Amino acid sequence: MFKAYKNQIPVEATVEKEIKGGFSVRINQNVSGFCPYSQMDVRRIDDVTAYVGKKFEFIVAEYSEKGRNIILSRRPLLEKIEQEKKAALKNSLQQGMTVSGVVTSVQKFGAFVDLGGVQALMPVSEMGWGRVEDPKVLYSPGDKIEAVIINLDWEANRITLSAKASLPNPWDGFVRKYTEGSLLKGKVTNLTNFGAFVSLEDGVEGLLHISKIPPEFQINEGDKVDVLIDSIDRKNRRISLGLTLKEKPLEYK
Repeated sequence: MFKAYKNQIPVEATVEKEIKGGFSVRINQNVSGFCPYSQMDVRRIDDVTAYVGKKFEFIVAEYSEKGRNIILSRRPLLEKIEQEKKAALKNSLQQGMTVSGVVTSVQKFGAFVDLGGVQALMPVSEMGWGRVEDPKVLYSPGDKIEAVIINLDWEANRITLSAKASLPNPWDGFVRKYTEGSLLKGKVTNLTNFGAFVSLEDGVEGLLHISKIPPEFQINEGDKVDVLIDSIDRKNRRISLGLTLKEKPLEYK
């Protein structure tokens, strides 16, 4: 084992169990070591059971006390593999192209996607044209997806994906269907100090300015409201709304 440590030769070992700070790893019948969480993978570990009972190759990162203290690490091996795959993908990936990948992790801010050796991030804002409250409703680890590369920065090791970029923009269909004065039902999605944003269709919101809301009319997030389209700013893709009560538009000065 000391020879493997001195020459940094990979050793095969089995992850036995999770212990404080990491994993107990069995190297052979008489020798075991410890692998910290941070050295088991290049990404954050969400499910420790995915490692327990599995065989992996490790580098002996520390060998002391005549073998009674052995620290193992997979990171150098995984990072080398990622660098090799990244070098190959640099020649094939381009910004604007549609790629296939597999979801590896889903967080509140987005989903990490494996593109065949490199990790990309699909932010929650790029998952669809509509407002996404919980990414885990849309994606789960293991899902195969197709998305468009909207940012490709090899130096910063950052690839950003967008699912909505491959979908028709709902704004285009909306402005063909509705004009100023149209009456619609919407749902309040966000309240601000200057008014309420109202979802009119998936991916299309309008602003109900605070000046258009009577003081006695209480609005909360999630409320369904009857609105009319006051104006459509096609250049900046903004919609101003008025509020209707009792099926009759209110008159504003």
